[in-house]
Amino acid sequence: MPGGRLTQQERQRIAAGLADRLSYAEIARRLDRPTSTISREVARNGGPHGYRPQEAQRAAGRRAQRGTPAPPRAAGAPTTTAEERIIELAVGSGLPRMTARVHVDLLLSEDGRRTAAELTRRLNVSPASVSVAVNFLVQQGYVRRERDPRGRRDVYVLDDDAWYQSVLISSRHTLASARAALTAAEELGPDTPVGQRLTRAGTFLEHVIEDMLTSANRWRPLLT
Repeated sequence: MPGGRLTQQERQRIAAGLADRLSYAEIARRLDRPTSTISREVARNGGPHGYRPQEAQRAAGRRAQRGTPAPPRAAGAPTTTAEERIIELAVGSGLPRMTARVHVDLLLSEDGRRTAAELTRRLNVSPASVSVAVNFLVQQGYVRRERDPRGRRDVYVLDDDAWYQSVLISSRHTLASARAALTAAEELGPDTPVGQRLTRAGTFLEHVIEDMLTSANRWRPLLT
């Protein structure tokens, strides 16, 4: 499988694939690239409906020359880049801002890999802030930790299967809550108002999570 940066020809083929409504996995297969490379490339350059290969190529050239991230936007300034929009969506869903920034930086990196030192430098934050963020992401299954074979440092990796693993972890937590509610309902009396309320909530969550797990297993091949 080829490595390195995407070429202009590859970006043109990505645009053609999007125009033909091919999935990211199919585009990646035709380019012999990881699906995560295609999804990150499209996400950071306008999305599936706004992707322009020439603009994406110029943006990649600017990033290569710069080597460092753009300075943080001023308070109250409008969100303009795809990266900022994704961060705001993640924060809106409940993710702490620093955690969202780390997650999105990994998501939009060329190979989905960063060391803690790289994250600290790119985001211009303290090592402690990065440590808290990556520990949370690892616990939730969003990223995994690997040992750098060339040294003693950890490398944080966001690959395609991370999406599946994060669904599993979230589902297990919710399922545990559902079953705790059902157990409490039995202890309090299933015929009492509180018991009935807990039974309804627990049963609802249990069925929803079971459906979610079935769906995640069904669609997991899209990530490969």
